[in-house]
Amino acid sequence: MKLIETIKNIWKIEELKNRVIMTFSLLLVYRFGAQVVLPGIDSTQLGGFSSNFEGGGIGSILNAFTGGAFANASVFALGIMPYISASIVVQLMGIAIPYLQKLQKEGESGRRKINQITRWLTIGICLIQAPSYLLSLETLGVPRSAYMMQDNMTLFVVISTIILVTGCVFAMWLGEKITDKGIGNGISLLIMVGIIATLPQAFLQELNTQWTDGGGAFVVLIEVVIWLVIILACVMLVMATRRIPVQYARRTATGGYEKNAFGARQYIPLKLNASGVMPIIFAQAIMFVPAALGSLEQGWAKEVAALFADIFGFWYNLVFALLIIVFTYFYTAITVPTNKMADDLKRNGGFIPGIRPGTETSEYLDRIMSQITLPGSIFLALVAIFPAVVSLMGVTQAWALFYGGTSLLIMVGVAIDTMQQINSYLLNRHYDGLIKSGKNRKQQVA
Repeated sequence: MKLIETIKNIWKIEELKNRVIMTFSLLLVYRFGAQVVLPGIDSTQLGGFSSNFEGGGIGSILNAFTGGAFANASVFALGIMPYISASIVVQLMGIAIPYLQKLQKEGESGRRKINQITRWLTIGICLIQAPSYLLSLETLGVPRSAYMMQDNMTLFVVISTIILVTGCVFAMWLGEKITDKGIGNGISLLIMVGIIATLPQAFLQELNTQWTDGGGAFVVLIEVVIWLVIILACVMLVMATRRIPVQYARRTATGGYEKNAFGARQYIPLKLNASGVMPIIFAQAIMFVPAALGSLEQGWAKEVAALFADIFGFWYNLVFALLIIVFTYFYTAITVPTNKMADDLKRNGGFIPGIRPGTETSEYLDRIMSQITLPGSIFLALVAIFPAVVSLMGVTQAWALFYGGTSLLIMVGVAIDTMQQINSYLLNRHYDGLIKSGKNRKQQVA
């Protein structure tokens, strides 16, 4: 009943209702595009190609991120990953290139220029990935007879490259429109919807396997309970905060501050995982690089690709975990402006008890962030590699991907972020939120 009442409240707020409708509409467009096969390919002959992306392997993650579009040879086969890769490159370059550093300090105008640079870089990455994908289709299981232009493959590759690049740019546009006109982070929502689209099939495959091999419903029930416990752990990781007490001096009637007179104590909530799901997405994008090396002719490149081909293997998960820890520190450093927080506190007459305002406060906040980021990043890395652990216990690889890892962390993180945005709209209009319980807040205020 509480959920139904909350949905009714969402529908009462015109702006929120329009944003929710816009979000679902654009997500449906993205899911529809994921089923549209590239012109020139017979979709009835893609069975062998699709089977190559079931279970483990880099291809299965790529397919999950694109919601099956990769295995469908769809116009959205590249998904949104080229944009994620471009974002990583731009942010890393921002550390070393003065021009990008200058843009980062210019506020909204600088952010727009950085976004434009990211878009152009996305197109450049697509122009590399699209031909590579098309030229590997036959190797991965698309029969020669499936190509309607098999006598002119060059023309097919050129036309399909244009379509794939356009599809990626359109997906990028959809994500940005969801962020601007809808609810939640559009890019993250596109990834989450793609992942959720593969979940029912993975669960049914696990159910069928356990039923056939004698594990039965009891084993499946235990697996579901463990899965729910891991989801709870992910929620705790996303929501956990360290509260820093702050004292504010009491203002006088003239707008100044009374000496030795203090108002109510407040808190600065520093999140244990301030970077959200971005370290997972960044690390996963980097882990696609070794697989790409397999297309090179050099022997060392093929050895590296073979070493990291198994996403449940030791070396893959070791490097993946280390990258997550590194990116967690990196992304936290660029998204949590401790200097600005200290300046805002000082400007508003606030201070942390026992810490001098200004530089000392900034250093204190930075030290606290470093201390809480370490356990947060390690826990994030452990959850990310947990699918490799459950796969050793007999869980099918397709279903194991949802026991933590990139898939589950993105689903939980994006879902919580979206719910918090909806919650803010509801609470601002004096309605019950999705997270906090209670009746219509108008009655409480009255």
